[in-house]
Amino acid sequence: MATASPRQPPSLTFPRPIFAAVSPHPFLQAHLSANKKAAIRANGRTAHEFRKPGINTSSLTHANGSAVVRLGNTSVVCGVRAEILKEEDIPGTNDFPISANPDDEGQDEEDDKDEIDVLRLVVPNVELSTGSTPSHMPGNAPSTHQQSLITRIRSLILSTRLLRAADLRILYTPSANADDVGEEAEVRVKAYWVLYVDVFFISIDGSAFDAAWLSLLAALRDTRLPRAWYDEEYEGVLCSDEPGEARKLRLRGLPVAATFAVFEGAGEDGGEEAVEWVLSDPDAFEEGVCRESVCVVVDGEWENGGKGAMVRRIEKNGGGVLGREGVEGMKMLVRRAATRWREVKEALEGQ
Repeated sequence: MATASPRQPPSLTFPRPIFAAVSPHPFLQAHLSANKKAAIRANGRTAHEFRKPGINTSSLTHANGSAVVRLGNTSVVCGVRAEILKEEDIPGTNDFPISANPDDEGQDEEDDKDEIDVLRLVVPNVELSTGSTPSHMPGNAPSTHQQSLITRIRSLILSTRLLRAADLRILYTPSANADDVGEEAEVRVKAYWVLYVDVFFISIDGSAFDAAWLSLLAALRDTRLPRAWYDEEYEGVLCSDEPGEARKLRLRGLPVAATFAVFEGAGEDGGEEAVEWVLSDPDAFEEGVCRESVCVVVDGEWENGGKGAMVRRIEKNGGGVLGREGVEGMKMLVRRAATRWREVKEALEGQ
């Protein structure tokens, strides 16, 4: 009489989402080390590959400038609202040197960072929508992440001298005095345009600062300020309602931020020597398993030995892998950031 063979126990396998949730570190390393020629991440991108930016400008009707930016599943809306503040409402208005001609070419060399900083002529703000990220609890005070983004955005605006104070001044030249014909009238600032920049995240899937800064750049490039002047009879500032008389902001350069995350994996066959991968534009899953991140801000392309790329800022958080590699490790990141600059420039010019 034949006996039935014992049943084999089912193999222990997990679907991809469960494997990623239970063992995120081995899950990512399994993808990166599977292909010997090129490291392929769990999201299908290579280690050097950035997500293609999607940019739409003039998306908000009641804003002076706006933009919607999408990097993969990271979506953000930025709106710029310009308001006029009179000189009596801003202490120290005329403490800074000004030019009678706001279109003077010398304004490009003018160090007006202190004027914009001290008088608070640009006010960034960051908001997270309900459901934008699992860690955001609606109704609570601004999180540390939000406050950090606001501080980094404002600091980068000032350090790169992105805005020109001359574009925000509303000047007034008094009428000539009949008693003092030979005396030249002194040009005064009667008011300022103050830019309120609101960045609103619809969803966050990694590289939040890159997306926020890109949306701010696109919105500022889209901003139009009405022609404004001081009227002596009215004794106040008036604005023209003619769209053709509105002026664009003359931004200095195009600084682009690129974030990288360093993933440290175990050596092959249980070896003690660790293996590292530097991932461009990490998503939220990759940020959760990486202990070291670097943000590089460049303006220009990497060409002719790097002469075309200007490094505006480098921020590093955690880890020490790139420190062990010395200067060459940072040079590699600058090259990648310069490549990203070209991609962003083409996307912005396509608007």
